[in-house]
Amino acid sequence: MSEPLVVDASVAVKWYVPEVHTEVALRFLDEQYELLVPGLFFPEFGNVVWKKQRTGEISVEEARAIVGAMDKVSFIVYPSENLLRPAFEIAVGLDRSVYDSVYLSLAVLRNCRMLTADRKFYRAIQKNGEYAANVRWVEE
Repeated sequence: MSEPLVVDASVAVKWYVPEVHTEVALRFLDEQYELLVPGLFFPEFGNVVWKKQRTGEISVEEARAIVGAMDKVSFIVYPSENLLRPAFEIAVGLDRSVYDSVYLSLAVLRNCRMLTADRKFYRAIQKNGEYAANVRWVEE
């Protein structure tokens, strides 16, 4: 049985763009993980890739290939609108963005963990403690 895991864009981009933690991020593409994402994931992922192209870190051709590669990843997608209310409450309670809280609310809903490489978000959640068990750092 595969482990459900909510994946945010900070991890997924590492699958295609060499960065710190790329090697460890790649291990989560294994079949032992059931990758869950909110619908918000796709525009957020695209925006990260666009920024990397815009700053010259990757070429336009590489960016297009990376965006196209998302079709090959087996995600289970949850509509973001169903996560908005709980995400908003998490955002208000933790003083974090609603965007990040959508991922966390999905992890809470599915009683699993969210995988992130967003150090600032991870530290804030760990410091607060309430949702610490629901957030996993990419290196864990």
